[in-house]
Amino acid sequence: MNKSWQTAKYLFFDFFAAALAWAAFFIYRKEIIEPQHFNGWDVPFEFTTQFFLGLIIIPLFWITFYYIVGFYNNIYRRSRLLELGQTFSTSVVGVIIIFFAFLLDDWIGSYKNYYHSVATLFALHFSLTYFFRLILTTQTIHKIHKRKIGFNTLIIGSNEKALKVYNEMSNQVRPAGNKFVGFIELDKQSDSVLSNQLPMLGQVNDIIDILDKENIEEVILALETKEHDKLSQILTIIENRQITIWGIPDLYDLLSSMTKTNTIFGSPLIKISNGLMPGWQENMKRLIDVVFSLLALILFFPVFIILAVIIKTSSKGPVLYKQERIGRYGKPFNIYKLRSMVVDAEKDSPALSSENDARITPIGRFLRKTHLDEIPQFFNVIMGSMSLVGPRPEREFYINQIIKRAPHYTHLHKLRPGITSWGQVKYGYASNVDEMLERLTYDMMYLKNISLYIDFKILIYTIMVSVKGNGK
Repeated sequence: MNKSWQTAKYLFFDFFAAALAWAAFFIYRKEIIEPQHFNGWDVPFEFTTQFFLGLIIIPLFWITFYYIVGFYNNIYRRSRLLELGQTFSTSVVGVIIIFFAFLLDDWIGSYKNYYHSVATLFALHFSLTYFFRLILTTQTIHKIHKRKIGFNTLIIGSNEKALKVYNEMSNQVRPAGNKFVGFIELDKQSDSVLSNQLPMLGQVNDIIDILDKENIEEVILALETKEHDKLSQILTIIENRQITIWGIPDLYDLLSSMTKTNTIFGSPLIKISNGLMPGWQENMKRLIDVVFSLLALILFFPVFIILAVIIKTSSKGPVLYKQERIGRYGKPFNIYKLRSMVVDAEKDSPALSSENDARITPIGRFLRKTHLDEIPQFFNVIMGSMSLVGPRPEREFYINQIIKRAPHYTHLHKLRPGITSWGQVKYGYASNVDEMLERLTYDMMYLKNISLYIDFKILIYTIMVSVKGNGK
């Protein structure tokens, strides 16, 4: 499967449908709604400009709007009926926005023209958009049913319930797209009933390696009643990954606070939600990250140049400092900062900085107090490895020490790490593992209360700390 290519097809046809609807709407207005305002094809300049700009601006507005509401998420798991409702509702809201932004101040012969304009634009946009989506989604569903598209699926469990789920989903008349690659035993058994159908890939302690090696996209939890005590351990491992998790109905009572029931062509499963924010908020957060970071890089470019010159002339070494950190879903990435320490500050072993650390350069102290050393991390945000707000990323060396004392730290890997965080604002930089654990309390509070509102407050407090220069 090529998700990028599939998403690109939806983007193209959504753009094309929006442009086509706008062009048809223009002709309708000229010929039907307001013919008395035009002299044949002698169209006023303002109207012509609105038309041609609309062929670009209007489709871009729709693409952005669809992205925010989450239409392009999980592009292979689409329902034609749900897609119909989603297209209808977004078309209603989008047309109202366009009306007030572009059409309200247009010349009209009668106020009835407003109603005709809105109704016509809605009908054109909705019908054309859903027409192309219906074709694409139908093609995808047919490929899934013919097993041309599949999702690598792992079953956790090996007893009768696991076998029952496997048989039900394997013998469906209309397959749901699950491509079973194997199963995991919860306890070593010599006579697993599932071993005759699927390869046994390992035990619970091997889950992480199996998920990576087999490129697992979906996990089905098929636990027996006596195995429910292991559910928390399993979820702690897999819910921090970008994986769809399903459970059998027997688990509903244990998972009722984080589940919703679904029926996949006759096989009832519970979808275990590992999302922390509503889809539209998560997409809006990402959009804000990119726009804000672009503006910040432009705004701080002169400051960056001045600081780069000072760093280069005041101490030996490069201007930028690169270090590997662990990001979302436990994936490593390189974080970039303006260098605030002497070269080879960690030549012997990893070492956290302290307030009176001799390794910090004079300009480095200023950078750290004002957080200006973080400017290059806006590039990390644009590239998608970081967010404006999120738990600060740590090195694997320290994460391993933290997990020994606070295993719940791994839950932070559900999020993109941030340039700033609740813990950063309240506590600042940590100089040892004990302080990291204290800061962890604030990061866990952020995890439980994450929202755009909380992000906004953290950004405001970060700016205040930077302006006052009292950062730690």
